[in-house]
Amino acid sequence: MGISSDPVDTRRHAGWLPEQSELEEWLAGRCDGLDARADQPLHPVVAEFRDLIDADPIVRMYLNQMISQIPQNRQYSKRHLRSVSQLLRLIDDILSTAPEYGESMVMTPLGAVLDWTMGTPAGFAAYRDRRINAKLKKILNAWCEFLDSPGSLYVLNDSPSGWMSEAAARTIGIEQFQYDPADEHWGFRSWNDFFTRRFKEDARPVAAPDDDSVIVSACESTPYGISVDVQRQDRFWIKSQPYSLQEMLAGDEAVDAFVGGTVYQAFLSATDYHRWHSPVSGTIVRAFRVDGTYYSEADSLGEGAVEPANSQSYLAHVATRAIILIEADNPAIGLMAVVQVGMSDVSSCVIRPDLGPGSHLAKGDELGHFQFGGSTYCLVFRPGVIADFAVSAIPQPHETDPPVVRVRSRLATVRTPD
Repeated sequence: MGISSDPVDTRRHAGWLPEQSELEEWLAGRCDGLDARADQPLHPVVAEFRDLIDADPIVRMYLNQMISQIPQNRQYSKRHLRSVSQLLRLIDDILSTAPEYGESMVMTPLGAVLDWTMGTPAGFAAYRDRRINAKLKKILNAWCEFLDSPGSLYVLNDSPSGWMSEAAARTIGIEQFQYDPADEHWGFRSWNDFFTRRFKEDARPVAAPDDDSVIVSACESTPYGISVDVQRQDRFWIKSQPYSLQEMLAGDEAVDAFVGGTVYQAFLSATDYHRWHSPVSGTIVRAFRVDGTYYSEADSLGEGAVEPANSQSYLAHVATRAIILIEADNPAIGLMAVVQVGMSDVSSCVIRPDLGPGSHLAKGDELGHFQFGGSTYCLVFRPGVIADFAVSAIPQPHETDPPVVRVRSRLATVRTPD
């Protein structure tokens, strides 16, 4: 939203949404054509959402209030949402829209539409409401169907807003990935196929593959924070957003093993590689997906709450996420957890389908992937496991280019037992 109270605007830094002026221009452009389509039927999932709003007075109140509470004294206020009917039309329009490239990228279109509403009092309530989240899940799944289709390939072209342009190819480092430069769409079958592209075989080697005392990065990502002595239950909704293991791990029976332990969290840029890899060699104990919120933010951050990256620790407890428990081959590590968190539009946490209890993984093996856009993840360790992290810096307010930790590179070293 461009008015964050946090000096590190990590969402826009990561390319999930553009600078405010460009976002507003984009939104104004989407609104311009809505009147001409006013008589067209809504997509069935959007019609379902409309029916919920019409039938439920609390939901209707939330939606109307969050639009009316959008600040009207801002430079771009004339381009903001004006009504629930306009919101529904914009959502309907987005269901056949794939993300386009730009120097400041609109990577998550629905998030761009909802951007201003997420930091309003009614928005905080609305995006925690189970009824609303159930409809948002259906809407995002419908959008995913389009992004899985050949129709979404229209953004893979060499125009300035295309992902095959020279600027886009340089930004994503396409030469590091498996693709066909001679093919019309580089050999990809859909936007999601392009978004979840794989590195070439030797692009990201596994650090110390035969040394189980070395833990590797599970994602191509920027460090967000390291927390020690984490508690079973804590007030994750306050401004400091302390980790609360009971909620983060969705009440799993393994929670007690991690009390007093360490959590490492990092976020993924919109142009990063979005597949997850095992940080250790070990055996899968459990792997499951947890439904949660989609646009809820930590209201304790005030105006800064509208930046999802500022709410990352909070989102690790309430957002849709995949939880993977691994019993490491190294007994000094023992049980650990990988928590992959879908932020905003990124609701699709896809666990590798053949990954079940008893599956053995080598360090660096693939675990699953995100779809749609940016996201965040956590590694959770038992007390006393970590000797030190290889990460040299957590992003600071003065940094304009925080360090990126490459997937499968050295992340931490295990403490040697006495």
